[in-house]
Amino acid sequence: MLLSCQTVLMPWLWKKGRVIAQSEQWFESYLPDSTAVSFNSGRSALLAILKAFNIGEGDEVLVQAFTCVAVPNSVLWAQATPVYADIDATLNIDPIDVEKKITNRTKAIIVQHTFGIPADMDALVALAKKHNILLIEDCAHSLGATYKGKKVGTFGDAAFFSFGRDKVVSSVFGGMAVMRAKSKEQRAKLKIYQNMLPYPSNYWIFQQLLHPIAFSVILLLYDVIVGKVLLIVLQKLRLLSFPVYPEEREGRRPSDFPAKFPNGFAVLLLKQLTKLDRYNNNRRSVAKYYQSLLKKNKDIKQAKIEDGAIFLRYPIFVENPGTALHKAKRQAVLLGNWYHHTIDPKGVNYGKVGYTVGSCPSAEDAARHVINLPTRIHEHSARRVVSTL
Repeated sequence: MLLSCQTVLMPWLWKKGRVIAQSEQWFESYLPDSTAVSFNSGRSALLAILKAFNIGEGDEVLVQAFTCVAVPNSVLWAQATPVYADIDATLNIDPIDVEKKITNRTKAIIVQHTFGIPADMDALVALAKKHNILLIEDCAHSLGATYKGKKVGTFGDAAFFSFGRDKVVSSVFGGMAVMRAKSKEQRAKLKIYQNMLPYPSNYWIFQQLLHPIAFSVILLLYDVIVGKVLLIVLQKLRLLSFPVYPEEREGRRPSDFPAKFPNGFAVLLLKQLTKLDRYNNNRRSVAKYYQSLLKKNKDIKQAKIEDGAIFLRYPIFVENPGTALHKAKRQAVLLGNWYHHTIDPKGVNYGKVGYTVGSCPSAEDAARHVINLPTRIHEHSARRVVSTL
């Protein structure tokens, strides 16, 4: 929060600056033999990857149901067609359903490592090779996760990361597209696409930098109504932006995307990246605590957990999640509702984003029953969560 205050007071550093390149270099060091190119959001980074691979009108891209609308929207904004595949027990795209839905128009599979739990990469890499289609990893939830000892983000032809307000590390908004070394032409196109984009407006940058400052007050006062009122007022005055824009629920592209990654956001990001291992070790420790205690409760079902997960959130399944969330909130325990809709958030027009109800039954069932537990908390807070459940 202090760093946000300092950055807000230095508007001459908001747009251009050397820290942007430093953030890209961090990812190139973290994922060797790759080119990293920054953007103002994860959906902008995904759109840039699709453009670099010339994916567009007439092409199909496989995405999983049980996701945020930002993922299929990037496919739509590239003028391609999202095709939804169901999920498996890890809450990730199901390789069996993927193969059923591959056609001669399929150009790519987007693999989302949901909640930081790695997908079945052996099967998905084999499928992509078999059908000669691209594999793009959605690492928005999974920076630091591994699959069989190998970092997620290194299996596909490309990957993208998000630094949204609720991600592994946060600059409030931001994203990184990472292209593997073998895609030389696409790496060049990715950089050209970034260079063509504008920086976000000063006002938009200010909105995002204000977010951590405002929320340090809002969360402190949230239980006494004042915090809720303050949040609503700041959003109505457009001093705070929404994580998902109203037009995105209709598949439309807001004018703020895509754009370059501002230097002010890169300042926040680099500071967060120094804490990545500490954050993820904390998440794993809390998740292990949840796993050991909740397995005794027959009314709570847990997802299949893969080694190497970082647990951005810890998913469980209950009969009536709405009631559980409400009762927990009354005890000042805030649980998560990702993804209570097959395509989140509430209000997404499924017809506009190409989803047919009933086409992905496992995803729909998961959405009806999921609750996700916070993981970047102290153990005494985790004990309260378990006690409440």
